Amino acid sequence: MNKPITIAVDAMGGDNSPEKVIKGIALHSSKSEDVFYKIFGDENLLNPLINKLLKKKNYQIFHTDKKISNEDTALTAVKRGKQTSMWLAIESVKKKESDIVVSAGNTGALFVIAKFNLNMIPSIDKPALSALWPNKNGMNIVLDLGANIECNEKNLIDFSIMGAALHKALFPNEESKVALLNIGSEELKGNNIIKNTYKQLSSINSNIFKFNGYIEGNNMMEGDVNVIVTDGFTGNVALKTAEGTANFITSELKNAFTSSLLGKISALINTLNLKKFKKKLDPRLYNGAILLGLDSPVIKSHGGTDFIGFSNSLNVCEKIIKGNLIDKIKKNIV
Repeated sequence: MNKPITIAVDAMGGDNSPEKVIKGIALHSSKSEDVFYKIFGDENLLNPLINKLLKKKNYQIFHTDKKISNEDTALTAVKRGKQTSMWLAIESVKKKESDIVVSAGNTGALFVIAKFNLNMIPSIDKPALSALWPNKNGMNIVLDLGANIECNEKNLIDFSIMGAALHKALFPNEESKVALLNIGSEELKGNNIIKNTYKQLSSINSNIFKFNGYIEGNNMMEGDVNVIVTDGFTGNVALKTAEGTANFITSELKNAFTSSLLGKISALINTLNLKKFKKKLDPRLYNGAILLGLDSPVIKSHGGTDFIGFSNSLNVCEKIIKGNLIDKIKKNIV
């Protein structure tokens, strides 16, 4: 029997917690074997939910009635957060008592506390925030999504290697194809940092990824590449634009199918296709942003997701550990 994967779970972070967290654990546990959950939070709130929802005895509660709120600043979290559920969950990974940590709580606090407690992987200067985006052929890894407003050539090369390692960990049977997000596909386009990074990536003989040059924003979903690298400012703008566009399309589609009798009849006729379309754009299925560059993996679940989304963030945790993400990064970092 394989050694169980131990996931440290901040049960108190995000909207509708701890209920959605425990429901998410229950859903994930029903589909996964050899996973142990260390649950950090208020046992007075956790026990009734756990007794009702968790069928397996593959968990342990670590009681604390303190938590970090969405209103807390990162500085406040570091100064006064040492007995909170988020801090204790990250500390569990620091002490090697858990393999990975996940929280749906305050994003800024999570990243600052993680950087405070965990070491950077040697030779990596900056961590990067990455996430899964759907494309026509499967899934993209996109990074950085906001951890670093400014990046130099080395940072972007590190992000390329870390992104490819993450892709390999999550999708081991696929070839990792890296591209730099740019304003054009020609070699002469872009600022000096982008052009210098292009030259350096072109000269790297990597056994973990293939460099495919530049990609423009309108081609990100085509599926020709699956690891898209940029600085945190550009990446965050792209993320928010994609989210807004998806929300707009689904809202307009819903209005078109519900605003008239003909639309409602069309919706009934196309029920199966509409379900496929809705599933493709369902953000819960891609939930789980990954902070890369630290010597232990940290997963950020969206604070507003439900138990299905949180369960998917646990699935990302499981795949990352089984895929030996940190070892892959360490073996390939320049």
